Amino acid sequence: MNKRNFLKSIGLGSLAIMQPGLPTLSATAKAATLPAAKAKHRVWINPDEKDTTADLQKRYAAYKKAGIGLIFFEADSEKHFRAAKENGIQAHRWIWTMNRGEKELLASHPEWYAKNRKGESCATHPPYVGYYRWLCPSKPEVINYLKEQAEAVLSKDYVDGLHLDYVRYCDVVLPVNLWSNYGIDQSKELPEYDFCYCETCREKYKEQKGVDPLDMEHPDQIPSWRRFRYNRITNVVNNLAAVAKQHKKPISAAVFPTPDIAKRIVRQDWTNWPLDSVNPMIYHGFYKEDVNWIGEAVAEGVGGLHGKFPLYAGLYLPDFHGNMADLEKGIRLAIQNGAAGVSLFGGIDDAVLSTLQKASV
Repeated sequence: MNKRNFLKSIGLGSLAIMQPGLPTLSATAKAATLPAAKAKHRVWINPDEKDTTADLQKRYAAYKKAGIGLIFFEADSEKHFRAAKENGIQAHRWIWTMNRGEKELLASHPEWYAKNRKGESCATHPPYVGYYRWLCPSKPEVINYLKEQAEAVLSKDYVDGLHLDYVRYCDVVLPVNLWSNYGIDQSKELPEYDFCYCETCREKYKEQKGVDPLDMEHPDQIPSWRRFRYNRITNVVNNLAAVAKQHKKPISAAVFPTPDIAKRIVRQDWTNWPLDSVNPMIYHGFYKEDVNWIGEAVAEGVGGLHGKFPLYAGLYLPDFHGNMADLEKGIRLAIQNGAAGVSLFGGIDDAVLSTLQKASV
């Protein structure tokens, strides 16, 4: 299954309500703002092996003309990678990171999987949907496995970089409009969706703080326990970034839309990661926000980064319902508020490419 096709069904969002009006950009964020003409854009693609070389040459030449300088490929396809590169577009491999449900891995290492506050493992009790199989970021064996996966990807000469997705914990809270879909009330963090409480995580936290998280009355409300989990995911990124550095290739990540939402909903502290760039999924429709929210979310993210690395605003094309005027507005808002460009997911057609090119001059 294409990894983005499930987004609407499981609700990769939050109950966040943004304050009206755009946040004020810091001096650093203002300095990071690029003129639209210099913006370089990105796209997420699941390559189709049925595509011919001639098709790809034509397609990627059009992408390049529209201002797309990098493609994140969800699968390994040398034909697609090389065709992109021949047209002056970087080709990066887009991988699943913590959500790994391969049958062989599940069968051989069920002990590697995260456990919720009830003690249930993702190996046997996947939350929400059957393919939500989250690894525990505290286990050294998991870190070594992910480093081996990164090494295998980056060692290929036609791969220009590594792009991390699902580099986080399971969603602890879904948008309120999806609660009825699952027959749940998530007014508070429920134990079956709160990860990870495996023996490794609990012991490592106890070494630091002298208490087992399960002995706390309200562990979901303890700041140091939240910070511990932010740091576990950050440690994963640190290790994978080291592999990328060894290969002298860039590393990036698809993350939740703002630093605040990312930390609250999936324990993801992406402003403190050693990346070369970041791609927040600012999918406004998922959060019941209008197009203006794209600019607000970009400003928050750029402000939180303090110039550490560029931000590319992830836009979900189906949220625009074919309205190219809104898409142009969203692209311009992203760039005006400090984004180095946008990352697009969805059906890339001539109208989208034309709008992208128009919004970038």
